[in-house]
Amino acid sequence: MGTVHARSLDPLPMQGPELGVQADDLDLVEPEHEPQQEVLENKDVVVQHVHIDGLGRTKEDILTYEIADVFRAKNLIEVMKKSHDARQRLLRLGIFRHVDVVIDTAGGDDALPNGLDVTFEVKELRRMTGSYNTMVGNNEGSMVLGLKLPNIFGRAEKLTFQFSYGTKETSYGLSFFKPQPGNFERNFAINLYKVTGQFPWSSLRETDRGISTEFSFPIWKTNHTLKWEGVWRELGCLARTASFAVREESGHSLKSSLSHAMVIDTRNSPILPRKGALLKITQELAGYTGGDASFLKEDFEIQLNKRLFWDSVLSASLWGGMLLPIGDKPTSIADRFYLGGPTSVRGFSMYSIGPQSEGDYLGGEAYWAGGLHLYTPLPFRPGRGGFGDLFRTHFFLNAGNLCNLNYGEGPRAHLSRLAECIRWSYGAGIVLRLGNIARLELNYCIPMGVQSGDRICDGVQFGAGIRFL
Repeated sequence: MGTVHARSLDPLPMQGPELGVQADDLDLVEPEHEPQQEVLENKDVVVQHVHIDGLGRTKEDILTYEIADVFRAKNLIEVMKKSHDARQRLLRLGIFRHVDVVIDTAGGDDALPNGLDVTFEVKELRRMTGSYNTMVGNNEGSMVLGLKLPNIFGRAEKLTFQFSYGTKETSYGLSFFKPQPGNFERNFAINLYKVTGQFPWSSLRETDRGISTEFSFPIWKTNHTLKWEGVWRELGCLARTASFAVREESGHSLKSSLSHAMVIDTRNSPILPRKGALLKITQELAGYTGGDASFLKEDFEIQLNKRLFWDSVLSASLWGGMLLPIGDKPTSIADRFYLGGPTSVRGFSMYSIGPQSEGDYLGGEAYWAGGLHLYTPLPFRPGRGGFGDLFRTHFFLNAGNLCNLNYGEGPRAHLSRLAECIRWSYGAGIVLRLGNIARLELNYCIPMGVQSGDRICDGVQFGAGIRFL
């Protein structure tokens, strides 16, 4: 599956590593075969026909954009390269089980001496597929049941239903995805969902019922997403011992917001990168399109990764954000930032830094967090080249702060407030990469800069998630 087959144009050379001929055998090759290879690689050819075999419900017009570049090839090497690129674009549509490519000399009455026919042999996905799997989130797990209708209208559309039952939340959602023909990165999605989550650090239970629409598109080296979301939120107490501040937040609210996200990601892996950088900036404006929540929220994430000697990697991360209420109404506990735990400032309990009331953490309107990490191979490299490569030794230094701001003060006062009472920690541990899905960490942490009300995890701390500081 996925092989590019090239049938003969002229007699092919009988040397080279692909044909299994060793360097010691070169003296057996006729001298005139050397120029034949040169001629074959640079010979002008014309792609006369491109066929797609195996189509059922897929419309041919959407595939025309994906294979058009094959006709621009000028020699056999270009034909093979552009055919491979076209195959990758066809698979990216998510509508084919597999795609094979066959390159042959042109046939028919209009065939040219240097003409080629390229055939893509495809097998479509079933009209309906189901799945059952488990997901690892930020220190939580869930069972996920899914039902998918790929290529529902024949132009790479996708309808998906998903039900998730987890340790801290239960959710279900229905989504429709539609890419633009010829530009898969430019796409539209609409989602209907219900999500119920439990947040024991705040003694809070939240149920969201909402609808959202998204439009994603690339600009130069950046990817952008514009989103509108309307959600009916129901907040309640998770325990009878919930603080009065949490009880005050209980009840129903409507949020209608517009958001924009810009991402530049050159990392080789989102889970445990060895090189590259990430820049993500998100803005959310609520209240101007309805609802009773009004705020402006800014959030950013920066990550730099540099490979060093002995297969080690130095990684630096910086997060930050600010929540500005609009009008006289204070911000909601559901919209604020939270900090602390094995996925952010290690050595502290999950989201247990910052403002709190009677042991319930209320979140903050401004935060920052930074991390410096050194990842190295395991000592003596056990399992090198196999399972052992999934493990890395981890040395880290984390710091951050979370607080509320007095917006009547100036920016200098805000920065001064964020620089006060910095929590920080250091330690070492082991990281296990679970493919490109998630990662597990087992660290020995030493928390420092602990403030009154913070909960710490001094010693061994376990973390599982998809986004780590």
